[in-house]
Amino acid sequence: MASPVYFSDLKTTFQRNLFDKLEMLLEKVDLKSKILKNELVALKLHFGEKGNSSFIRPPFVRKIVELVKQYQGKPFLTDTSTLYLGSRRDAVSHIQTAIEHGFDYSVVGAPIIIADGIRGISAVEVEIEKPIYRSVSIGAEIVRSDVIIGISHFKGHGLVGFGGTLKNLGMGCANRQGKLNMHSNVAPRVTPRSCTSCGTCARWCSFGAISYKDPDKKAYIDSKKCGGCGQCLIICPEKSIKFSWDAKTQEVQKKIVEYACGVLKGKEKKSAFLNFIIQVTPDCDCFNHSGTPIIKDIGILASTDPVAIDQASVDLVNRVEGNHDSTLSGGHEPGGDKFRGLYPDSEWEIQLNYGEKLKLGTRKYEIVKVG
Repeated sequence: MASPVYFSDLKTTFQRNLFDKLEMLLEKVDLKSKILKNELVALKLHFGEKGNSSFIRPPFVRKIVELVKQYQGKPFLTDTSTLYLGSRRDAVSHIQTAIEHGFDYSVVGAPIIIADGIRGISAVEVEIEKPIYRSVSIGAEIVRSDVIIGISHFKGHGLVGFGGTLKNLGMGCANRQGKLNMHSNVAPRVTPRSCTSCGTCARWCSFGAISYKDPDKKAYIDSKKCGGCGQCLIICPEKSIKFSWDAKTQEVQKKIVEYACGVLKGKEKKSAFLNFIIQVTPDCDCFNHSGTPIIKDIGILASTDPVAIDQASVDLVNRVEGNHDSTLSGGHEPGGDKFRGLYPDSEWEIQLNYGEKLKLGTRKYEIVKVG
């Protein structure tokens, strides 16, 4: 049976603006019925790495906050700390970055609570009994919330092809140990020929996994130390670092889906998801820059099915013409695979197939136009 995925384009009038449309989308997924009086509602989003500009705009989040309050819930904005040494590596720097990006209480009307604590170690082990994990390590305050609303910026992703609701839930709600578990055994490699020994990757690596070996002084990644976070791929100015798109990276997608199962356990009827297909960048908002969007802006999707909303988002992106002025190297034509155009060897379908296999949702969907 197909899941409904509600879609609103970005066309507006004097009578109906984008915030009105956002409210209509959340009415369609019956958000009001999911929230009881005084329940704690986690708004899971990505505040963006310092230097990034493609994260979801705070005024959209404020509208969601206002609706939750209208439904007598108690909303809070949340995310978890990062593996890498960036501006969100602990709760203090994470909150400071969020405020600098406009997610201050005076703007959005809700507090920021970093779900895995001040140093990324506060978690609850959630039993899931899945093929890879018997239990998963989820940020404690996400587990302890009553309702979760996933608010995702849909974009490309160097490790899993694309990032949407499943990535926002699975990777985004794990504490540091959970992220490390998902990334383990996925070590990138260096192409010595193009490496200039500039040292950028080693300075950025939070695991101390990169060194410069004699006699040529080229970068070397110690797979035993590597946490697999993938930051060095984007940081390298010469693009000398690559992932091997093999079974290990495919397994990461499955791990992400199993973590998403843990996040939603007990909240299957107390959750809703939004994908913003706006400023679809080649890479994750974890990077300290935002690339040229690979397509035109499309709109906003809402659903209670995390698999269906991501499948619908992929299809909407692939349906339109690609931006030749972006880093998209193939699939520019309408119907072309934009995510393989970014990462030719990626198998992004794995996360969707696995989510369906675990009955997290279905790839079959029906687009319902709203507004």
